[in-house]
Amino acid sequence: MASDLRAGPPAAPAVGIGLRAPHYRQFLERRPRVDWLEVHTENFLDRAGWDWHVLRTLRRDYPLSLHGVGLGLGSVHGFSEDHLQRVRALADEVEPFLVSEHLSWGAVRERQLNDLLPLPLSAAALALLCERVARVQDALRRPILIENVSTYLRYRDDAMSEAEFLAALARRTGCGVLLDVNNLYVNERNHGEDALAALAALAAIAPGSVGEIHLAGHLETPHALIDHHGAAVAAPVWALFEAALARFGPLPALIEWDTDIPALEVLLGEADKARALMAQARPNELADGARGREALAVAAAPGAPAESVAGAQRDFALALFDVGAEPAALAHFNSQAGRERFALYRGNQSATWDKVLAAAYPVIVQLVGGEFFSALARAYGKATPSDSADLNRFGAAFADFLAGFPHVGELPYLPDMARLEWCLHRAYYAPDAPAIEAAALAALSPAQFDSARFALHPAACLFASEWAVVPLWRAHQGEAAPPFPSEMAAPSWALVTRVGFVPEMHALTRAGHAALAALAGGASTGAALEAALACDPGFDIVGELAMWLARRVLAGPIR
Repeated sequence: MASDLRAGPPAAPAVGIGLRAPHYRQFLERRPRVDWLEVHTENFLDRAGWDWHVLRTLRRDYPLSLHGVGLGLGSVHGFSEDHLQRVRALADEVEPFLVSEHLSWGAVRERQLNDLLPLPLSAAALALLCERVARVQDALRRPILIENVSTYLRYRDDAMSEAEFLAALARRTGCGVLLDVNNLYVNERNHGEDALAALAALAAIAPGSVGEIHLAGHLETPHALIDHHGAAVAAPVWALFEAALARFGPLPALIEWDTDIPALEVLLGEADKARALMAQARPNELADGARGREALAVAAAPGAPAESVAGAQRDFALALFDVGAEPAALAHFNSQAGRERFALYRGNQSATWDKVLAAAYPVIVQLVGGEFFSALARAYGKATPSDSADLNRFGAAFADFLAGFPHVGELPYLPDMARLEWCLHRAYYAPDAPAIEAAALAALSPAQFDSARFALHPAACLFASEWAVVPLWRAHQGEAAPPFPSEMAAPSWALVTRVGFVPEMHALTRAGHAALAALAGGASTGAALEAALACDPGFDIVGELAMWLARRVLAGPIR
């Protein structure tokens, strides 16, 4: 359990907003008035670095909710027990007042698809979800909320509505429902479904089963409404929010805004509007007979083996990567606009690859240009199966991919640039550890110092290249950057560290790199310095030791 103070659950009625990086500084400095904060679980699984510092600081003043996007509860194959244990560790430390996930799948046996993909609303899928939700709740030692998702396609063998599916899931597992009224509206428009009827079906389950409401914006496209979380809440969605409040009474409600994030004041204004509507709400009595109708609809749903769900997921995944496999995937759906709707999922996956890789490899984006980088991201995503629902790990094999990609052969230093940028990326998320201080070294006798062995700090990463990658990286660091290297065929060395919360790159000499490489390999301090002196008899031992201490390179304990 966390050792520092934690804000308790919010008082009802309560309206929160999603905590996003552009607003970190304002929250730290001003503590804006908002009832609670939601964060995406997968952004904090490493429990390290700046994001983690912000979350730990704000949890003293704001109740927190963890909203997951990576468990893929409906994935027949590919469900990650490791990911679940990371979620458990985070929840144990953060102690959120709510934990939620989605009614979706996101993996097949050989890869993670890193998306919220649509489930068949069938008895087989319901049985699978019941087992998974129970498994997650047992691991977390608490009930969770499951959110209805927006979809662009519905399956031919759907045996119930999404609301009926969620009601049955809640009744059988004791989980709650996170009601996203924007998703209700998107699905009403995309599939001709009745959003008010969905509210009635959910009202048939036990009182208190609906535990939270989400509000967000959507995007109109020629083929479908897209739940992009990048605009203000639309008028029809506000109307559904009022209808939901009339059905369920005041509940924790959240303003979601994840793309094209506006000024914090805009989100707070949307939260104020939700709070005002909540204060005016007058809950109605549940219509007689609704509970019986919902139960009968679910009981009548035909059964099917889980492998039928697995087959549909396998066909879906194949079609994401191969247009030629699309007919087999579309055969599972009932939309006449299937190809156009399916392309939205394919486009979303490409956009995710592009966004995630561009964040990790900003210099490579500058070197090859945005359009070519997007093509690189698509090629990498297809060739390198994602093995984690944590997208912060997605680009781990990018350097090796570039080394074998013939279309970048004219830039032979590009794989090494990727290795350097990956060092910087992972240093951001590396766990903290106590660094060796000058006083600890000063307390050693010469013999003790010579035989001492040190580990490198978890955020430290050594880099070496036969190309001038280090000066080239520096040349891309803004207006005050040094000029481009005049010759790329020149070796370079670097040390990546994290002092505080910001990863830094420090250029090394061959000798300096040799010393740290020896230490990292388990050599004694004396042997490491001898390795440096073998490269350069004039190696500045005192200056190098001072740099190691200043940049928190060495981690304890001294061995």
